[in-house]
Parts: sequence; C-alpha cells; structure tokens
Amino acid sequence: MKTDFYSTIEKSSVAEFKDRGSKFISYAYPIETVADFKFHLAALKKEHPKANHHCFAYRIGLAGIIYRVSDDGEPSGSAGRPILGQIDSKQITNVLIAVVRYFGGTLLGVPGLINAYKTVAALALQETTIVQKPVLINYRLQFDYTQMNDVMKIVKKLDCVVLKQEIQLFCLLVIAVPKNRMEEVLGKLKELRGMDVDNDK
Repeated sequence: MKTDFYSTIEKSSVAEFKDRGSKFISYAYPIETVADFKFHLAALKKEHPKANHHCFAYRIGLAGIIYRVSDDGEPSGSAGRPILGQIDSKQITNVLIAVVRYFGGTLLGVPGLINAYKTVAALALQETTIVQKPVLINYRLQFDYTQMNDVMKIVKKLDCVVLKQEIQLFCLLVIAVPKNRMEEVLGKLKELRGMDVDNDK
C-alpha cells in the first residue's frame, strides 16, 4: 500500500444471498471511527429486530491494526472472520461490513456458514466502488485576519480540508493536508508573513 494514499469504499452498499431458506443481507459502509461503526450497527439492529444474527467485521486506520470481528451467536469463526477476509482481500481500510441473517430452518453447518458470509460480503463490495484517498495530516495555522483570503486560496487549490476554524483578530485554522502535497502546502503557507504552522497531533 502506497503511504501517500489508501484504498477504501466510496459509498454504502447492500447485497443479499440465500441458502436453504436462510437469508443473508450484507451492508458495506465507509467508516472513519469506532463511533461510526457503533452508529451503523445500532441502526441495523433497529431495522432488523427479528433477525437471528447481526455479524460484522471492520478495519480502520492506515496501519490496519484497528479491527474487530463478531460471529454474534454463530459458531466461532464462521461469520466475522470470513467477512474480514473479504475486506482484506481487497486491501481496503476504513470499512465496515455487517451481515444480517434470517434463519430458514435448515442448519448450514460451519462450511456452509463460512461460504454464505464470505459470499454475501464479497457481493456487497461488488456493489460499491473502491477508491484511493489521500492520507491527510492535520496542521494548526495561526495568522492575522487580513491573510484569510491568501490562506483559503492555498487550502482550496491544494485540496486541503478545513477541520476547524476560529475567526477573531487572529485566526486559528486546523486543516487536513494531503500527505503527497505536504511540502508544497507548507512551503506556500510559510511564505505568508507572520504565519504560525504547527503539526496538530
């Protein structure tokens, strides 16, 4: 994975798979935080209160070390892991796939479950577009109010994102800078008189 960019999904998607009466509905979501995951899972449980299982897997962050899987009552390893396997096979991050199962009366066995969860997770990913996004690094800028226009020109032209702004006599701006354009952005900002630029951890 190139360090200046990461791959994720562009938008949410839904797919369905049936096996011997059981219905599996998978939902793929782009997420940034664990709070995003909790929000989507709570909404799904509300939408499908009668479903037998709400299984999921997610991976967050550039290092890929933030992840979680849940079989939600299915045999251990038969749901969450196969779902995560599909996320990892596409080498994407900041993704949640949740699968809702309605039991159809016939036991599928562990191999059948692994196949069903893996298949429906793959189908959800086929329904959305995988995109490359720039890795963003946050910077805190402090500058005189009169320089606002110059600063905003640089921010817009070089694809930075404004995360926070406080405008008084002195302005405070927190921006997310694409890593691949960092030197260019910082160079232009530092050309502005009296500009104070700090890495915003």
